[in-house]
Amino acid sequence: MDFKTPYIWKNWEFILWDEALDHNLTHWLHYGTWVFEWIRFYPTSSWPKIFRLQEHIDRLFYSAWVLEMEVPYSKKELIKATIELIAKCWEWTGYIRPIIYYWTKKMWLYPKWATIETAISAWKWWKYLADKAIDVKISKYRRTDPQTADMNAKVSWWYYNSVLVSLEIHKEWFDEWLLLSTDGNIAEWPGENIFFIKENNVYTPSLWTILPWITRATIIQLFKDKFNINVIEEKISPDRLWEFDEAFFTWTAAEVTPIWSITYNWNKINYKSGEDLSLTKKIEAIYKNIVFWKDSEYFNWLS
Repeated sequence: MDFKTPYIWKNWEFILWDEALDHNLTHWLHYGTWVFEWIRFYPTSSWPKIFRLQEHIDRLFYSAWVLEMEVPYSKKELIKATIELIAKCWEWTGYIRPIIYYWTKKMWLYPKWATIETAISAWKWWKYLADKAIDVKISKYRRTDPQTADMNAKVSWWYYNSVLVSLEIHKEWFDEWLLLSTDGNIAEWPGENIFFIKENNVYTPSLWTILPWITRATIIQLFKDKFNINVIEEKISPDRLWEFDEAFFTWTAAEVTPIWSITYNWNKINYKSGEDLSLTKKIEAIYKNIVFWKDSEYFNWLS
């Protein structure tokens, strides 16, 4: 798939895709000192709409704060630049990747004397996973220990853990993998939160070992608004996988993806998540109506 688009926004200006070059001796490249967001925009009847842009920019600035970056732009300026980039690239659906990073050609580990650079890219890409229930396996790797990093921030170097799992995925027939935390409980896939359903009770792992994904918060609110269900956030042992009727992933790129099965210690547990009358399919339909600008109650989530 070709991700090339006409323009990239970088440091106050729009530059051509082929001009977005950087030196190989830069702090962010060698030490992973860059923060980012993963944002989705959708075609609508009037104009492309960006889902929860404000919340993503809020978290981007929090991540920059974690690395003690003094961002030379306001949140409003980056929101404006993002919207203008979509219009300038003339894309109707896809992904947005804003990044903030330490830039210098000196290789000291300490980054504070480096300059802060910012860039935003947008390109056409569809949903990350297919529109079907998927088969999942618990990975041999564990999620990053929350005592080693701030789990509320999206910082590039933590995705080494995710890359290892991605490499593991492609060696077997499973669609996705699921990570346990270092204390042995269900955590998340490197890019997705997981939810479980038992009758009309909905469960998801508590935040201690996972990133507080924006889609996760969206789904929790929708269960309350639409079904009057309070999602239970707690530690979930893999031994409880047999208790649940349904399971699904959420993520900006995966939206709501039903899980057909989870394999743990070579035992396969099947779920009813992909069935038409399942609660998973209902919340999936509600989410799609919102992101495609069809539910006026949530128009304020779209920019």
